[in-house]
Amino acid sequence: MVSRKSVITFGMVAIPIAMHTATQDNDIHFNQLHKEDKSRVRYKKTCGHCGKEITNEDIVKGFEYDKDKYVVVTDEEIEKIKTEKEKSIQILHFAQLNQISPVYYDKTYQAIPEAGGEKAFELLRAALMDEQKAAIGKAVMGTKDTLMAIIPRGDGILISTMFYDDDVKELQKQYGKPAASEQELNMAKILINSMDTPFDAAKYKDEYQAKLHELIETKISGKEVVSATQAEDNGKVIDLMDALKASVEKAKKDKETA
Repeated sequence: MVSRKSVITFGMVAIPIAMHTATQDNDIHFNQLHKEDKSRVRYKKTCGHCGKEITNEDIVKGFEYDKDKYVVVTDEEIEKIKTEKEKSIQILHFAQLNQISPVYYDKTYQAIPEAGGEKAFELLRAALMDEQKAAIGKAVMGTKDTLMAIIPRGDGILISTMFYDDDVKELQKQYGKPAASEQELNMAKILINSMDTPFDAAKYKDEYQAKLHELIETKISGKEVVSATQAEDNGKVIDLMDALKASVEKAKKDKETA
């Protein structure tokens, strides 16, 4: 499903693209029910002045500029003040991919070139990929200037909307950094390397959602819900070096089993 069409612009280059949402919600969602008769709980929109129930067609956007005083703004008026330049994704500069903290990324889209933009699109992707850089740009989405990162991949381009700096909280909690011995650090590196495998998203499944599905099927069939089997506690290793060594041995055995 195409979320929106846009144009990536930098210098005198303009690349028409379509932006497709790159993620979807697969979570189980529960409805709220009245405990007494198991009927669905409904929420009604009512007017704060007359108490009348209203539909979406009766609702307009209003900005409170003074106490209980509003100015109404329509979607058409919001669109009118946008220039073509603001509707396009203007590349502001380029940055190393590893310089961007993941905390700034928000929603991700897949960018696909529109007819006539394929060559410039591929040129931008290949150049960014070779340089391991992302393009930082912005465009108006909805009612705000949206910061974006244009991220190259081997098979295309992803566009991630970004938070502004003042949207991101400062780290609230600081911690003391105890010094690690060279032996501990080397053992930690051995553990990391022993568990080093290429990232493949298809390998990971939401196992708890699967258990929720089983729970629901159990309830539908009228069976009793049985408590989960608790894993045996084999005794926690307190000493850091012992824990690292034990982890390395376990990682080796897991790789051999795999």
